[in-house]
Amino acid sequence: VQLVESGGGLVQAGGSLRLSCAASGTIFPIPTMGWYRQAPGKQRELVAAITSGGSTNYADSVKGRFTISRGNFKNTVLLQMNSLKSEDTAVYYCKAERVRNNYWGQGTQVTVSS
Repeated sequence: VQLVESGGGLVQAGGSLRLSCAASGTIFPIPTMGWYRQAPGKQRELVAAITSGGSTNYADSVKGRFTISRGNFKNTVLLQMNSLKSEDTAVYYCKAERVRNNYWGQGTQVTVSS
C-alpha cells in the first residue's frame, strides 16, 4: 500500500487548508485511515481518524475546527482544516491501518503564520 498526500502549504492564522490522501496498491477497503502530525521537537500525535463505516475520532485540540472524511474514491481520506492556529504548524502524515499492517505517507508540511 502506498499513500500519497497533498494539500499542505503556508496559510495565515484563521485560514483554511484541505489535505488529501490517496492509497494505492490494494483493491480492498482500508478499515481505518487517519491523519497524524509532528511538530519540531514533539512526538507524532493523532489529529483525526475515520473508519470505513464513517466513525470518527479527533484530538481535543482540533475538535470543532477540523473535519475528516472519506473521499469519493475508495481509500481516500480528506482533512478540512479551518480556523488554523500557529500551533497547528507541523508535518502532517496520512496513516492507513489494517489488521496486520500500518502504512504511512511521506508527510506534507503545514505552516500557519501568526
